[in-house]
Amino acid sequence: MSIRVVVADDQDLVRAGLVMILGAQPDLEVVGEAADGLAALDLATRLRPDVVLVDIRMPGLDGVEVTRRLAGPEVPDPLAVVVITTFDLDEYVLGALRAGARGFLLKDAGPELLVQAVHAAANGDALIAPNVTRRLLATLADQAPVRPVQPTDPLTGREEEVLALVARGRTNAEIATELFVGLSTVKSHVASLLTKLGARNRVEIAIWAYDTRRMRAG
Repeated sequence: MSIRVVVADDQDLVRAGLVMILGAQPDLEVVGEAADGLAALDLATRLRPDVVLVDIRMPGLDGVEVTRRLAGPEVPDPLAVVVITTFDLDEYVLGALRAGARGFLLKDAGPELLVQAVHAAANGDALIAPNVTRRLLATLADQAPVRPVQPTDPLTGREEEVLALVARGRTNAEIATELFVGLSTVKSHVASLLTKLGARNRVEIAIWAYDTRRMRAG
């Protein structure tokens, strides 16, 4: 079954390029296009795609606000959102991720990384462009903790290992390979982390790891 995608970007040429790249993949289907944030919000709400790809700067509503309304903490049935932008400013990256985005890419990331990000989001993983990851993690690590929530139960040693790898942006498959365990085992540990931390997605797990200073960039 194809992964259904809505693409939102106010630049016609950029949007056409994104649609062409995604449409060329045998398992991806672009089901809607939007040139502004309000149209993106309407399309995504009506079509309920598997992934919504949004630009950070759009008229009407910007990408962060669209993300918040589709995937934010108050949304009962959130959608998977990937933010793509020309601007890699920390405020945009953190704003998008805290709003619920499952991925953040620069527009020069290339077709392969774009496709990977869409697949990751559809599978519940998160992908952040490598060229912004290190600075993002450094920013998170250097921020003062904002009274992060404590886990409902202590994390096990294996959960701490999985936590560290999730915070480094590893996918479930990569974690399974690195820890020499099955994919189902990794999924079980990630599900446990989500429950214990009250997190909605892998990005929130990563942010929690840095907010509590369990992780340092490096």
